[in-house]
Amino acid sequence: MESAGSSAQADRPMSFVKRLGLSPKMIILAVVCLSLGAIVALALNREATPTRKPVAASRALEPTRPPLTPAEEEYIGALWPIHGDVERSTAVMSLGEIFYLNNDPDMSKEKFKKRVDAALATYQRAKEQLRALQPPAPLQKKHDEYVTAILLLEQSATERLKLFKDGKIEHLHAAYPPLQQATDKIRVIGSDFWPGEFVPH
Repeated sequence: MESAGSSAQADRPMSFVKRLGLSPKMIILAVVCLSLGAIVALALNREATPTRKPVAASRALEPTRPPLTPAEEEYIGALWPIHGDVERSTAVMSLGEIFYLNNDPDMSKEKFKKRVDAALATYQRAKEQLRALQPPAPLQKKHDEYVTAILLLEQSATERLKLFKDGKIEHLHAAYPPLQQATDKIRVIGSDFWPGEFVPH
C-alpha cells in the first residue's frame, strides 16, 4: 500500500509535465535558462551597486591638517576682514558689469563707474593692509600669492576705468583675464585658510 501510494505521488509531477507537453530536454533547458537568468541578474545588481570604501580606511587616507600656531591664527584672523572687503567689492563690481553690458536701465555708465572706483579703492587699501601684515614663515608663500592676486585685481579695475575715457568695450574684455587669475588665486588660498567658505570643484 505504502509503495503504491508513494509511486502515485512520484508520478503526479510527471503527469503534470506531460499535460504541459514538456519533454525532459525542454525541462532541463528551462532550468538552465532560469539559472543563467538568475546569475546575470545578480551580476548586474552587483555592477549597479557602487562599491563603498570602509569609512575608517578612507579617513585614514585623508591628510590631516596640522594645528595652527598662535602666530598663524593671528595672521589668518587679521587677513579675514581684508579678504571679506575684497570679495564684496569684486562681486559688486562684477554684477555691475553684467547689468551694464545687458543695458539694464538701473545700471547707467556713471553708476557702473562708481562701482569700479569703489573696487579699485578697496584693492589699493587691501594692498597696503597686506603689506603691513607680518605673516609667519610657513604662510609667507600664501601671503605673497594673496598680494599678487590683489595686484591683479587692481590691474583689472584700472583697465575697466579706461572704458569711461574712450568708451571702448574692449577694455572690459582685457580686464577679464587678470580678474579670473586673481579670483582663482584667492579661491585656493581661501579654501586653505577658511575651508568652509568655498565649495570644491
